[in-house]
Amino acid sequence: MKFSEKWLREFINPDINSEMLIHQLTMAGLEVDGIEPVCSNFEGLVIAEVKTVSKHPNADKLQICEVNCGDENLLTIVCGAANVREGMRTVLARVGATLPGIGELKIISLKGVISSGMLCSAKEIGLSDEHDGIIDLSISEPVGMHLKELIESNDNIIEISLTPNRGDCLSIAGIAREVAVFNKINFSVPEVQMSDVNISTNRNVKLTAFKECPKYLGRVIENVDTTVKSPLWLTEKLRRSGVRSINIIVDITNFVMLELGQPMHAFDNDFLHGDIEVRLSKSGEKIKLLDESHIDLKSGTLLIADESGPIAMAGIMGGLESAVNITTANIFLESAFFTPNFISGEARQYGLHTESSHRFERGVDPELQAKAIERATQLIIKTCGGQSGQIIEVLNNKELPKNSEVILRKPQIKRMLGIEFENEFVTETFINLEMQCHYEENKWITVAPSHRFDINIEVDLIEELARIYSYDAIPVSAPSNKLKMRVPDEKQETISCIREILVNRDYNEVITYSFIDPKLNKLLNKRNNLLLSNPIAPEFSEMRTSLLPGLLKSLQYNIKRQQQRIRIFETGLVFNNKDDLKQESHIAGLITGNINEKEWGKESILTDFYDMKCDVETLLSSLIGTRDTKMLPSVIEILHPRQAVDLLVKGDSAGYYGRLHPKICAELNIPENIYIFEIVINKILKKKNISFKKISKYPSVKRDISIIISEEVRFEDVMKCAENYGTNLLLNVALFDVYQGESIEKGKKSLALRLTFQATSSTLTDKSVESVMKKLVEGLDNNFGAKLRE
Repeated sequence: MKFSEKWLREFINPDINSEMLIHQLTMAGLEVDGIEPVCSNFEGLVIAEVKTVSKHPNADKLQICEVNCGDENLLTIVCGAANVREGMRTVLARVGATLPGIGELKIISLKGVISSGMLCSAKEIGLSDEHDGIIDLSISEPVGMHLKELIESNDNIIEISLTPNRGDCLSIAGIAREVAVFNKINFSVPEVQMSDVNISTNRNVKLTAFKECPKYLGRVIENVDTTVKSPLWLTEKLRRSGVRSINIIVDITNFVMLELGQPMHAFDNDFLHGDIEVRLSKSGEKIKLLDESHIDLKSGTLLIADESGPIAMAGIMGGLESAVNITTANIFLESAFFTPNFISGEARQYGLHTESSHRFERGVDPELQAKAIERATQLIIKTCGGQSGQIIEVLNNKELPKNSEVILRKPQIKRMLGIEFENEFVTETFINLEMQCHYEENKWITVAPSHRFDINIEVDLIEELARIYSYDAIPVSAPSNKLKMRVPDEKQETISCIREILVNRDYNEVITYSFIDPKLNKLLNKRNNLLLSNPIAPEFSEMRTSLLPGLLKSLQYNIKRQQQRIRIFETGLVFNNKDDLKQESHIAGLITGNINEKEWGKESILTDFYDMKCDVETLLSSLIGTRDTKMLPSVIEILHPRQAVDLLVKGDSAGYYGRLHPKICAELNIPENIYIFEIVINKILKKKNISFKKISKYPSVKRDISIIISEEVRFEDVMKCAENYGTNLLLNVALFDVYQGESIEKGKKSLALRLTFQATSSTLTDKSVESVMKKLVEGLDNNFGAKLRE
């Protein structure tokens, strides 16, 4: 926001220089982005009136003007501006005046006619970039007055950046209120008098969208002279605020918006039909706006309408057909409160941004509307004449925002800011900020004024104290706290261990979105889809129920970039809505391509099912051991039917691993040798207690046996049976061969086992080993009908 320092000092003029004022604004949270003089330095410029205009005898494009500048005699000025006319008031640069880029003016002869000065455009004197003609002033400007005095050229334009919560400072009155608190002085707002009601003309107002617009005021003003030129003081205040002059009525409504913070709009009353209605748009409605853009309105846009249709986009921009122009004689002036939450984003979705929408999105004081319409009426009648009608107000009190009590506990000030304040300072600050405030039982009970809709919780009050006390006055101190040893989180410890294990096994960790493509989700999970009500994009409209979609997306991405060997994993949350919405931490991995990186001395061997099995077993044995785990053939649809395994931990399902189904690979256009696993982390939480046993110093004894057993018996069951009968001497059971074929009965298989025995107290003898071997073979026979192969 830009504003004039002189304008601000009309409201409040503390005894501080510009530099200190800028510092105070910055400390108030209104960061000053820049400051610049209002115009270039000039001398010898006065207000003049053109008395006569005649053609130059020797030049078609030049005219000879007789100009009154307050002297006894008229001055002869040769002018080439197309807009010069008799009775016009403009700016004259006298002989001897100094202009930027031109220097000192002298008497010159133009095509044989002596010119004693120059009639100036705004660009020539550094007021703006307009150069299409000489400055056209209001007839109210006093002839002969020095321009420096009239426009107060010794002024600065200050530009500030406001955070979205400080919409109350988008006005001169709002900024003056902040300066007043810092300097502990009062500020004065221009007195607004109730306008006399001279006419009975009015328009009824209907609030259909009462939630979006809980307050609307309107007034008819008749017989206004819109041909009146805006006074220079008015156009200069607008210019210094970055707003261009349009016509007297629009300039006044913009002036009130900048002065008080209430956006307003004026309609040509003769182009309105019937009652005014504030409503939401219907499908198919259109409007032509003031900038001549044609807008196809979306359903649900807040509108100001009459019986003929939309006449304005509420809080954004008015319509062109009902706009005020120089032929307008009667106007309908509106002042309304629009709910910020509804207006927010409305302008952007149509590619628009206006001063009005900027303010309504951040919030306008809900008690300001009547004052603003009276202020505008007062200025219109004073400059344009006319008679005003009664103010029509339609109000829905239930939907108007009301500030509730906010309690500030005294100890919280020290805890948040590291400094203690006197009770009197806190109370005085809140009162100066126009809050209702009283102190009791070590706390302040406050209610913020209507313009401070950003004061909602305790820390907001603490922020106000820090601002007013001044941030740079708060002493810097290092935070002190007693550090406590963090109790290790079992799940995080497990996840860290998983990462370490998999990275050591040559995996790379990836992190993918929790939002996934519905098509990919449907391919991998035909049930329990969890839809998002407001997805960021169609391809991210469902929550993942598995980590596999993200891994496969990463796989596709890498394959497209000529990566053939891929080993990746991810840990993260998955979401399930079978019964209640739940989220679980999972670990999932994917491998494909060669076992090792390509090297000249190593043979290329493709990854297979047993490589994945080895990785999963290493993970499980490192975390919880293998005693409580079980692996069973799986029927999960996304895995190859003959290379799929379900993981069970203590009898409960904990995950799966295996080869990705070829149909899915074909659908995703990826290689077929893809091996995956996914495990629920809660099922494999790392053991808290780790026990160690002494390594035996005595030699081990190995025995190889081959047994004939039913082909349906799993090696896992054989191994556990051998461990049960092998006593504490059996150290390991390893399978090194499986054979089916000649000399083996149909339905049977031969398993070659290597049994390792070792004692911790003495060297084993053949006799003791044979004794254990006998019990072990008998146990296998009793449980599975296993026989030693001859």
